[in-house]
Amino acid sequence: MNRTFLVLIAILVSLSFTSCDLGDDGPNFHFVPLVIESVEMPESFDLNETYEINVTYTIPDGCTFYEGFDVVKEATSIRKVVAVGAKRTDQEACTEVVRQEMASFDFVVLYDQEYLFRFYQGEDANGEQQFLEVEVPVN
Repeated sequence: MNRTFLVLIAILVSLSFTSCDLGDDGPNFHFVPLVIESVEMPESFDLNETYEINVTYTIPDGCTFYEGFDVVKEATSIRKVVAVGAKRTDQEACTEVVRQEMASFDFVVLYDQEYLFRFYQGEDANGEQQFLEVEVPVN
């Protein structure tokens, strides 16, 4: 019994000194906002209903991929919408092909007041964020 215990302790000690290096130098991507070109929205909402919002956005190069939407509640009925992309950082040469794609997200109407959506459209020459603003009344 003593000998088995010592063998187990020896194995555990030897395993604790070995490490596994997977060669991970950190993430090979970072998140970037994508420019929203246009949106398809209903003219009005009904309270407690769910609506599909269609968004056309621009992929700037071959190293960037669409990841989803970030919809932030700025106030009771104001939403900031950003299309999020993941840009690879482990590739030296990216194709410069700019392409437009479309995706959608579901939106549930929870308040009986008009909604203001602010869709991210990039930055101007002064670095100020620009937004496409769409107001949608609630019936």
